[in-house]
Amino acid sequence: MNKRLGQSFYQQNALTLAPLILGKLLVRKINGEEQRYRITEIEIYYGEADTACHASKGKTERTKVMYETGGVAYIYLCYGIHYLFNVVTGPKDHPEALLIRGVENYSGPGRLTKALNINKALNGEDFVISDKIWLEDDGFIAEYELSKRIGIDYANIEDRDKLWRLVLK
Repeated sequence: MNKRLGQSFYQQNALTLAPLILGKLLVRKINGEEQRYRITEIEIYYGEADTACHASKGKTERTKVMYETGGVAYIYLCYGIHYLFNVVTGPKDHPEALLIRGVENYSGPGRLTKALNINKALNGEDFVISDKIWLEDDGFIAEYELSKRIGIDYANIEDRDKLWRLVLK
């Protein structure tokens, strides 16, 4: 039986949590129907010191949700076209998140948000109590490969070279 992930799970830091969230089930409830998708690809964004992280320039209207206690959604519009979906992790006031880049049947962060009807209306949604979107554990143990994050050419070389992208094998 699947178990919804609780608050203490999300309060772990993004570096610890990344391999634990990979392989979990993303549940999206639309029109009373629950749809479940295994998370297949994620990227880590970790604090103001990470120049690839939106919070690298500090707390803004856009990034303020990243400073919340882990367990909420951070959703933003990328290039004015695609919404991207992140799971905020860690303690309050330390901005960190895991970008969900893919789920089974939908590869690419823009494709998955379009297919699952994830948009700015879900920004800040609490996964622990939400009836719209949450994560579940069905006991699956993820095997994965590490690589560099994608599309962060603006970040410094040290941050571009970090192996902070995890892809399910």
